Amino acid sequence: MSKQINVALIGNPNTGKTSVFNQLTGLKQKVGNYPGITVEKKEGICKLPRGVKAHILDLPGTYSLNTTSLDESVAVELLLNKNDKNHPDVAIVVSDVENLKRNLLLFTQIKDLKIPAILVINMADRMSRKGISVDIALLEQKLNTKIALVSTRKRMGIDRLKELITDYKNLSTEQNVDITVISPEYFDKLRSAFPNEDLYKLWLVITQDVNFMPIEKKLFKDATSFATKSKSELKRLQQKETILRYQFINGILKETYKVDLAAAKGLRASFDKILTHKVFGYVIFFAILLTIFQAIYDWSGYPQDMIETFFANASGWVKDTLPPGVFTNLIAEGVLTGIGGIVMFIPQIAFLFLFISLLEETGYMSRVVFLMDRLMRPFGLSGKSVVPLMSGTACAIPAVMATRTIENWKERLITILVTPFTTCSARLPIYIIIIALVIPEGSILGLGYKALTLMLLYLLGFAAAILSAMVLNKILKIKGRSFFVVEMPNYKLPLPKNVAYTVWEKTKSFVLGAGKIILAISIVLWFLGSNGYADDFKNADEIVTNQIKKEGFSDFNQANIQNELSAYESALKDSISNNVYTIDAAALSDSIAQKKTFLEERALHQEISSYKLENSYMGYMGKAIEPVVHPLGYDWKIGIAVLTSFAAREVFVGTLATIYSVGSDEEQTIQNRMAAEINPKTKKPLFNLASGISLLLFYAFAMQCMSTLAVVKRETNTWKWPAAQLVFMSSFAYIVALVAYQILK
Repeated sequence: MSKQINVALIGNPNTGKTSVFNQLTGLKQKVGNYPGITVEKKEGICKLPRGVKAHILDLPGTYSLNTTSLDESVAVELLLNKNDKNHPDVAIVVSDVENLKRNLLLFTQIKDLKIPAILVINMADRMSRKGISVDIALLEQKLNTKIALVSTRKRMGIDRLKELITDYKNLSTEQNVDITVISPEYFDKLRSAFPNEDLYKLWLVITQDVNFMPIEKKLFKDATSFATKSKSELKRLQQKETILRYQFINGILKETYKVDLAAAKGLRASFDKILTHKVFGYVIFFAILLTIFQAIYDWSGYPQDMIETFFANASGWVKDTLPPGVFTNLIAEGVLTGIGGIVMFIPQIAFLFLFISLLEETGYMSRVVFLMDRLMRPFGLSGKSVVPLMSGTACAIPAVMATRTIENWKERLITILVTPFTTCSARLPIYIIIIALVIPEGSILGLGYKALTLMLLYLLGFAAAILSAMVLNKILKIKGRSFFVVEMPNYKLPLPKNVAYTVWEKTKSFVLGAGKIILAISIVLWFLGSNGYADDFKNADEIVTNQIKKEGFSDFNQANIQNELSAYESALKDSISNNVYTIDAAALSDSIAQKKTFLEERALHQEISSYKLENSYMGYMGKAIEPVVHPLGYDWKIGIAVLTSFAAREVFVGTLATIYSVGSDEEQTIQNRMAAEINPKTKKPLFNLASGISLLLFYAFAMQCMSTLAVVKRETNTWKWPAAQLVFMSSFAYIVALVAYQILK
């Protein structure tokens, strides 16, 4: 049986830690949360030489062990607590070859915890281009460790790293820096009080309270009681420790690290001057956004049509192949149609994550964060708030978690409350299908109306977030202010493997997470729409047939029959006149009559299905809430979809797909069904410009996400704020949608 060891992967942000993790673990990785907290963790398995397996835990990015956020506190607690099942046998500290001095601060701290540590110097392929040379052998000697020079882009150094992990027992655990010199008297007292404990570990436990929050202290229950110095005194000692470490690092790098300054400067500074310019920076950013939204429509159209057609055909095939009955209807109308309602949007979701990943991988996203900081400050937000707001374009849940990097409680709370306004990927399926239905084709300056509408919705969500932040900043009487610091990583070409991993993981997470909810809701809705208790439901066939005999088909179906029949007759006559085939007048009349019979049978089936649905359990539920949604331009079916989408916004499309498929034997796509839906009161298409804009605005502002509410409750430790969030955002969304519909109708 092979042995398994624990490996902690740790490093500063933007050092390529994720690339190293991906190279070591490949697809043998999973994403979850640390027990009891909403901080994301990634872990995976790496096969090492000599039959050894490594369980690799990718710790949150941290600049030092002097924590300022929960992410960093998680890393420190794991390194301190030997009783934790994931406590590392060896730590891999990933550094960036261009920022080695800053990265070594974290390395020396981890090594002083007496944990076997390997230094990875990443992005080695940039050394010659940046004029950097490193004496690896001498640096290993000075740090008393082993070093792997790695380039994940060129797949260089990973085998060497695996060998070093395998031989971790031969690594020195001797400390680099003696921190007792910063206050000998204080550390002598500490040593006397805890003679059996490691001094540096004690020092970290004591100072965590100063920086951020209490961490687990099972090993040192009396440590905090020994913190006889004030917080300001401990802070000054930490500063002295940092200075001491940098003195040690500077001395080493003077001998081992050389940079040709002439080769290192130039291009990055030129790019930064343009991309962070107070005018051109914003122009470039919005141009990139427009390009992204245009591409989402242009590139995803063909695969989306294929997926949508596949599920429509699959539903029809199930009905034609399996014996008629409840089970067949459940599969065709409930399961397949519901899941198809979300799977059809995989291309758009994948392309969105692709572009986000590319922006992050190139280093441009950090420039965007810096750029947007100028906009945030007048509205009472920290520059650090930009990160959650930007990541909210993927999902509000991790975005709310990301606020933990904001030290000031007021700024963090405001960011938590306004982040759900940012347009997340769950809104994208709704936007895509409604825009396709109500926004006309056409373009201006080469940009399609639909792409422009999509971008406007994103900008609208961001505007709502910062305006709400301004109001909250005035209302909330909480003191305090934090400072914004963001690192500008070097520009680099995206690593295809990293981009592929990101798109795969994010898209899979979105689809599987939404799929579970949609499948459950689709089955429930199918049952409610396929069953009823009243005589109107049970005798629907007879009632509708008699009604049509007396009054004829509905105006919509009558017009459809006439239009399709005319088109069929015209096509037949054109074929005859062009000698495609020859038939006499009697055969022509019979063919037209057969077509008319088919169209009438189809219309009869549609009207029976519609009547049944209206008198089903779901129909009664929808009728009950229709008075609330009717002023917005919605019928009871849309009302049901709005209600179920509280579980998750993307459920809206899946719900409508299920509702419109109940009783249908047509192999129609969801978009065609929605386009054909008629408002029974106005006798016009239900999805028109007025109702479409109303729906888009409702979902732009509404708090339609149960999971986000749960996370907000967890982050604020009270139901007060998520309740206020739900009431305000839903009320605001309703009012805006109401005004828009009443004006446009």
